[in-house]
Amino acid sequence: MTAAQAGCLTAALEIGYHLLDRGAPALTVVEQAICVLEQSGLFNAGRGSHVQLDGVRRMDASIMEGQGLQAGAVASVEGIVHPISAARLVMEQTTHVMLVGKPASAFARHCGLERQLRRPSGHAARQTTMTKTWSPKTLELYRAMMAGGSTLRKRAGKETVGAVALDQAGTVAAGASTGGIDLMLPGRVGDTPIIGCGVYADNESGAVSMTGLGEGIIRIAVAKEICDRLAQGERPASAATQVLKKLVRRINGAAGSLVLAPDGRFAITHVTPRMAAGWWDGKRRPLVKDSFR
Repeated sequence: MTAAQAGCLTAALEIGYHLLDRGAPALTVVEQAICVLEQSGLFNAGRGSHVQLDGVRRMDASIMEGQGLQAGAVASVEGIVHPISAARLVMEQTTHVMLVGKPASAFARHCGLERQLRRPSGHAARQTTMTKTWSPKTLELYRAMMAGGSTLRKRAGKETVGAVALDQAGTVAAGASTGGIDLMLPGRVGDTPIIGCGVYADNESGAVSMTGLGEGIIRIAVAKEICDRLAQGERPASAATQVLKKLVRRINGAAGSLVLAPDGRFAITHVTPRMAAGWWDGKRRPLVKDSFR
C-alpha cells in the first residue's frame, strides 16, 4: 500500500465517521466512503479501474442496507466515475436490483452521474473501437488463459474497494465497487455486483463487503454465508475466518472481508498476502494497514 493509498483510506474513514456522527444513514456513509476511493484513481475502482482485454473499462458495484434488505447493483457499466452511486440509484429509483451493460451506462448518464473522460490519444481511440471484434492480441491472451497461463493469473488484480457501516438507528449497510481483474475477457463479471457474494447486509445478522478473486467468492456465496454464521451467534472474526478457510480448502480461492455485526463488533480478515483496509470509531486516529493477520 502506498502512502497515497493510505491517505485516501484515512480520508474515506474520516468522512464516513463524521457523516455517522451527524446522524447520516449507514447507506449514505457507505456510498460516500466508496466515492472517495473511486474518485482517487488510486484503486481498482472508478477512475482507477482496470480495462478488459478489448481495451474497454467496464465496472461493477453493489450496495445493500439491512433494515428492509434493499439492494442495488450495476455490472459492466462504462464511462462514469461512481458506479456505487449508480448502484444506489438502481435500488432507489427502479423496482430492480441489477442493471447491466450499455443499458446500465445509459441509466447512469440519464441520472446525471459524473462521467469519466476518455484520454484524447490515438491509443485510447483505438481502444474504444474494439468493442465489437476481438483483436488478435485479445484472442492470444484468451488462449493463454484457457491453457492455464500462470503469468497471466499472477497478474490478476484484487483491489476491489468496499465499506461497511452501522448508523445511530442500528441499521447496517455494505457496498463494493470494482474494475474487475487485471486480465479479463470482455463481459466478465465478478462477485462485486452479486448480492450475497460480494456484499450482504441484514440488521438481524450484519454487513459484509468482500474483495478478492470473484470467481471463487461467487461459488461459495461468501458474503451471505458469513452473515448466516453471524445470525447464528458466531463472532465476526470467527465467521469470516471459517468461511475464508472453506474458500481456500474447497476451491483454492483468495479473498478478504470486512465484517460488521449489529452490535458493533467487527473483523477485517483475509487469506491473501495483503489487504489494504482500515477502521475508525471516532477515537484517536483511523487505523489503516495493509495486513490484518
